Amino acid sequence: MDRAQKQEAIETLKGVFDGAGAVVVTHYMGLTVAEMTDLRGRLRVEGAQLQVVKNTLVQKALNGSVGEAGDALFKGPVAIAYAPDAVSAAKVATQYAKDNEKFTVVGGLMGQQVLDQASITALARLPSLDQLRAKIIGLLQAPATKIAGIMQAPAGQLARVVGAYAAKDAA
Repeated sequence: MDRAQKQEAIETLKGVFDGAGAVVVTHYMGLTVAEMTDLRGRLRVEGAQLQVVKNTLVQKALNGSVGEAGDALFKGPVAIAYAPDAVSAAKVATQYAKDNEKFTVVGGLMGQQVLDQASITALARLPSLDQLRAKIIGLLQAPATKIAGIMQAPAGQLARVVGAYAAKDAA
């Protein structure tokens, strides 16, 4: 890799760190190509990506902005999982780490904040953006449904009273 390619890779990594909601740092020692392809497919379904990175290039891209704790994450064979939202990459990575003992989540970065493994697991437990949107829509629709039911109730009661009088007169 020549100097121009390294500089391009550093700029690409800077864009990844700036555009991602959270970056999950993982170790993938011992995974086969098929297992990595499976993981990439799972991430792609959720709108996330996995990239194997060179540690020195990541440290240059971060330029010391995350401190020693952030630099300590990038030791050994490292792959980063990232997505525009903060939750989806963490969900898939932690689930895959539970299913496959060769794949481990080391920690992560959210902006300039360094996250440990427990924080990534907690992040993975949060509902996704689509789930939150569905909850909000449900909360907004519930009062309207109740109001419509209340508004129709008097008309229904009036119809039952008229029906009762009609049945009484017919008898």
